[in-house]
Amino acid sequence: MMGKEILHKMKVKAGLSSSTSDTTGKGKTKMSGKRITHGYHLVKGQSSHPMEDYVVAQFKHAGDSELGLFAIFDGHMGHDVPDYLRSHLFDNILHQPDFLTDTKSAIMKAYEITDSKILEKAKELGKGGSTAVTAILIDGLKLVVANVGDSRAVLCKNGLAKQLSIDHEPSQERETIEKKGGFVSKIPGDVPRVDGQLAVARAFGDRSLKVHLSSEPYVDEEIIDDEADFLILASDGLWKVMSNQEVVDAIKGIKDPQSAAKHLTEEALARKSKDDISCIVVKFD
Repeated sequence: MMGKEILHKMKVKAGLSSSTSDTTGKGKTKMSGKRITHGYHLVKGQSSHPMEDYVVAQFKHAGDSELGLFAIFDGHMGHDVPDYLRSHLFDNILHQPDFLTDTKSAIMKAYEITDSKILEKAKELGKGGSTAVTAILIDGLKLVVANVGDSRAVLCKNGLAKQLSIDHEPSQERETIEKKGGFVSKIPGDVPRVDGQLAVARAFGDRSLKVHLSSEPYVDEEIIDDEADFLILASDGLWKVMSNQEVVDAIKGIKDPQSAAKHLTEEALARKSKDDISCIVVKFD
């Protein structure tokens, strides 16, 4: 264990939500003189299968540092893989011995270890997979974001949207996929897919596609200074129907992060998003 948790810990298991339910919550703490608040909201999409989005939003101690841990895991072909990520990915990151001294390397190693464990447990976890976007706030000063797939992190700085993650789209990684013996389909009326199946080029799990699929994350670091207003993490159910700046503009005037996250899910629904929609908003005051 990395020390006791402070003030608030939330792990939301949304994978078993009914089609009529949603999940919401909030938390707060102080780090380095900053008041950090977060809120999240999840809404199930129109598909017949159970909710496949999972959220982590919690504050913890790690040695002498205070951490904010935030993540969205968007599963496909089942909710067991994103549920596993919710329970294990941050623990695997924090248990890396170089976590505080070389956070980027620790995250990349932990993503690799976690994916290997998921593939080892394929009989138990099934053939599905999950995207991931994780954000670790260290002492209220440094933000480290990592992602695989198309769940996205966007920072608002001085009112402007700054994307901190990369959408791993098959069309952009076609050459790498083809070198591994795979292909990217281009069927009219459909999005590009790895081997005609998966609409992202990187993901956890997906054992049947893994030979052509990467789980290596994109990692970015950002200093949280006085220009940083808030951070948004969301699954692609939001980003399919709203641009980064539209999302930022939609919640600039909403002080409470939980209300802001709920507003974004409602706006996505109003714009006819049919996917599961999950959103976390973290405010830096």
